[in-house]
Amino acid sequence: MLAKLAWRNIWRNKRRSLIVLAAIVVGMVVLVFSESFIAGSLKGMLDNQIGSHTSHIQIHRKGFSDNKIIQSTIPNASFVEGVLQGTPGVLRHSKRVVTYALISSASNSSGVSLVGVDPAQEQQVSKIQASVVQGSYLSGKDHEIILGKNLAERLGVALGDKVVAMASMLDGHVGSDVFRIVGLFETFSSDFDRLYVFIPTGNAQRMLGLGDQISEFAVLAQTMELVPQLDVMLERELGGSYEVLSYRELLPAIMAILDVADEAMGIYYLIIGAATIFGIVNAMLMSVFERIREFGVLMAMGMKNGKLFSMIVLEASYLGVLGMLIGMGVGLAIYLPFWKYGLDLSAFSEGLTMVGMSAVVYPILTVGAVIRMAVIIPLVAVVAALYPATKAIRLQPVRAIYYV
Repeated sequence: MLAKLAWRNIWRNKRRSLIVLAAIVVGMVVLVFSESFIAGSLKGMLDNQIGSHTSHIQIHRKGFSDNKIIQSTIPNASFVEGVLQGTPGVLRHSKRVVTYALISSASNSSGVSLVGVDPAQEQQVSKIQASVVQGSYLSGKDHEIILGKNLAERLGVALGDKVVAMASMLDGHVGSDVFRIVGLFETFSSDFDRLYVFIPTGNAQRMLGLGDQISEFAVLAQTMELVPQLDVMLERELGGSYEVLSYRELLPAIMAILDVADEAMGIYYLIIGAATIFGIVNAMLMSVFERIREFGVLMAMGMKNGKLFSMIVLEASYLGVLGMLIGMGVGLAIYLPFWKYGLDLSAFSEGLTMVGMSAVVYPILTVGAVIRMAVIIPLVAVVAALYPATKAIRLQPVRAIYYV
């Protein structure tokens, strides 16, 4: 009976109830879009970093991350490769030579991170091949180099031109070689395009006097969820001569942004929750004042305070649940096309590349986010009804009956 009474009561003043519902619906739509957009943009940033060069896990000689000198090559690389091939959860890996270098053209020069890669292995671990916009990817032949479009513009070179790379060798001397540009790439990040160049592994080893030694293993896990477990397993299998770093340790700035984003969403929920509370409190207080005489009659007829309290809370909870369902439906209707086709932000592409974001963002709405919204909004509505319900049960029946 209380449920029926509560449902009928919220429609006794349709205009007021619809205004409250509209506020809840707008709040839900904002939550759905903002949460999915933030999650999608941050996942895009993380995927871009992992796909461009970082990978899920990197393996080096112990101390390499603190002092990235060419002498810090991986001891017994064949042992590490065997461990990777025998570890469940490892999808692919790529061997790299990594060093700082100076690259020069006829008109300019620039400091870069020189990466020697096996083209076949690297294209399975990173997105560099897919990022080539002019020319072709590395074929594995000596004296080939691919570099970012931004770096090419800075050096004043184009496809087919030659550049000279110089870097410190294993014995301390300066090694150099001449390379012909076979491809130009353009990634999500203008900084990455200015800083990284790629050459074949064998060419890098000869130029730096490394023999068959390498600097790094880049590892992809079968899924992101397996990375923490895989990190621990590889550390245990490899021992103390190696450092095994997951993307969480390699990308501290992005992980900090993810933490800040969680806090930002908490502020969104707080703002929308506060607006919802004020709206429902106002509506329920007006409803209580309009029905003071009715409450007095009900109390005089023997209705307990608990039932009266529950009826008012039910009214607010109906508004909260109904607003949540409508808002979720509208929010999903807006979200799904963007989830499928993406939100094109190419008008801001120059600014986005500076922070590592793609020009097209694909919003992501997780099951956890949907559950969180489905619980919080009705709960806020119930909390908002507590004060009006308390006011109602404090009425004196005789005074309430004669209230004007």
